[in-house]
Amino acid sequence: MRLAELVETSGRIAATRSRLAKAGHLAELLARLAPDEVEVAVSWLAGELSQGRVGVGPALLRDAWPPGAADEPSLTVGEVDVAVTRLAEATGAGSQRARGELLAGLLARATRPEQEFLGGLLLGELRQGALEGLMVDALARAAEVPADAVRRAVMVSGDLPSVARAALESGAEGLARFGVRLFRPLQPMLAQTAEGVDEALDRLGRAAFDAKLDGARVQVHKEGDEVRVFSRGANDVTAAVPEVVAVARSLPAASAILDGEVLALRGDGTPWPFQVTMRRFGRRSDVEAMREKLPLTPFFFDVLLLDGDELLARPAAERFDALAGAVPAFAAIPRVVTADPSEAAAFLEQTLAAGHEGVMAKALDAPYEAGSRGSLWLKVKPTHTLDLVVLAAEWGSGRRRGRLSNLHLGARDSATGGFVMLGKTFKGMTDEMLAWQTERLQRLAVAHDRRTVHVRPELVAEIAFDGVQESPHYPAGLALRFARVKRYRPDKRAEEADTVETVRRIHRGIRGGSAR
Repeated sequence: MRLAELVETSGRIAATRSRLAKAGHLAELLARLAPDEVEVAVSWLAGELSQGRVGVGPALLRDAWPPGAADEPSLTVGEVDVAVTRLAEATGAGSQRARGELLAGLLARATRPEQEFLGGLLLGELRQGALEGLMVDALARAAEVPADAVRRAVMVSGDLPSVARAALESGAEGLARFGVRLFRPLQPMLAQTAEGVDEALDRLGRAAFDAKLDGARVQVHKEGDEVRVFSRGANDVTAAVPEVVAVARSLPAASAILDGEVLALRGDGTPWPFQVTMRRFGRRSDVEAMREKLPLTPFFFDVLLLDGDELLARPAAERFDALAGAVPAFAAIPRVVTADPSEAAAFLEQTLAAGHEGVMAKALDAPYEAGSRGSLWLKVKPTHTLDLVVLAAEWGSGRRRGRLSNLHLGARDSATGGFVMLGKTFKGMTDEMLAWQTERLQRLAVAHDRRTVHVRPELVAEIAFDGVQESPHYPAGLALRFARVKRYRPDKRAEEADTVETVRRIHRGIRGGSAR
């Protein structure tokens, strides 16, 4: 298949609001794919590369971007996939230059719509609306199988592209091959957000409230003494977490699949920041030395398989009872089950005081919906906001090409009267906001290069964020976590922006056990 056909379908999906029409466009394309193109095309339409990260960032893409574009489409899906694989395999000395040459050659053969599509895909910024739920509906139509069968296969395998190929090649028989299997990770169930425990109870009724830990999500598979630990992204991290393996081996269950979080704790039992915990992951050497310096503690909150019985479809209350019988108290998540707002609020306060992020509210009748961000799990945690000054902005790529997108954010230094950078964000921006800030920031420009426009520190934005972490990359030694733009504050002058000391107080409060 020509890349242009896939790009055209992507454009149609992005241009329509009708879910039915989106699924129809996808189904029509899926039915025309060759078997060896299905997995690649499904990954791309979901906005992902099957190769994962390939070492292409905004600067490399900008440098490789050709001055023109091909007049007629010639690239095939297979050719582009081979080129992306070569990008991923370019390592070692000279790899950046090699990637640049490969990328420039690929883009030079692409039409303008193909260039825009590839740019967004390589940067992970492709926004076309082909989400997993929509793809499930489209696959069901294209393969003429029940959507529930496709959904279950994706849920238990965590591998949408493989499910797509099986469905299109073998229909219901192909989907039947996907079941819960030990040592094949499932997609994790995800949560929506509630403003507070009152809203969570209004939506769920009597519910389980778990401590929301700022750790690394893991899925632990055990059969006898064989244990494997998978990250949220389904990577095998067993070698990096021997403490988790030891706990799993000590469990009385003959077989189990457990869902949980792993934390590095201080001597007083409070958690280290997330980035400290993550120092333990990805390590293949000096694991024992790191274990001595930074031990990990697992906390399990769900069980998906126990002694051969698959539990995904069971109500959460049954799974939680099964978990309580399978896992010792020290390895179980702190939890209360209540319909009382006062009790839920007190548990939230207790959890925050212990240094954790907040709570997770879970419906007691909910099945485990792997891979779904449904309304049966709700996260409740304080969100901080600061009024910060825009110091610079980077030109966007992909669908944001030609717009100033990635903002450099600074807090006021009351001692010097200057501004100290705390990080960057391109999140939370509507198309209207992008257009407005591009025009406004260019009028404030004092210097620029191909990548970045530096501006007079006059524009104030209200920034929401989930926390503050230590960072060696910024002058204050601190950076915002999950920062996103809520709105601009034209009513505020830069001199009224929040100070670095305010940010430090927030950081001290989080480390000291108060997240507010």
